[in-house]
Amino acid sequence: MTKYSEEFKLMVVQEYLSGSLGYRAIAKKYGIADSPLRRWVRAYKEFGRNGISVKKTKQFYSVQFKIDVLNFMKRTGASYQDTAIHFNLNDPTLVASWYHRFLKEGIEGLQKKSKGRPSMSKKPKSTVNQEKIMSREEQLERENELLRLEVAYLKKLKAFRENPNAFLEKLKQPSPSNLNKKDSD
Repeated sequence: MTKYSEEFKLMVVQEYLSGSLGYRAIAKKYGIADSPLRRWVRAYKEFGRNGISVKKTKQFYSVQFKIDVLNFMKRTGASYQDTAIHFNLNDPTLVASWYHRFLKEGIEGLQKKSKGRPSMSKKPKSTVNQEKIMSREEQLERENELLRLEVAYLKKLKAFRENPNAFLEKLKQPSPSNLNKKDSD
């Protein structure tokens, strides 16, 4: 949805072209900024009514075309408006948005981006569980290893519950001062 209708733009442009008022006076009269009014007048002079018309279908431009437009603007030092007119584009803000996206993201910013959610893939997910890949023998070996670890853990837990002090003494590491005494003897 555009902010201003084609009829409104045409009325304002024709009032300016009649010569009775300048840009600022007309902009103040209708409560708009004078910069869009200047763009509308320039586009109307170059393209006629098509210059201010609202496009019903969205036009897609190739990446190469966008690069050509930006190269022209850089080589000649032309404004967004002049560049748009040179390439028969009725909207200079389109050139400005291409320019800013190119500065921010490079050529990737000029490529068409798909919108919306990506379609669902019919292929199974690429992250397959390791258990599905293992053979039956490998699965049994893995299960045995897990059971051995569980038994060892339970034995240590039982020993700790029966006599926590003895268990902690057994696990204590020798202090560095004790090591020095043994070495000096």
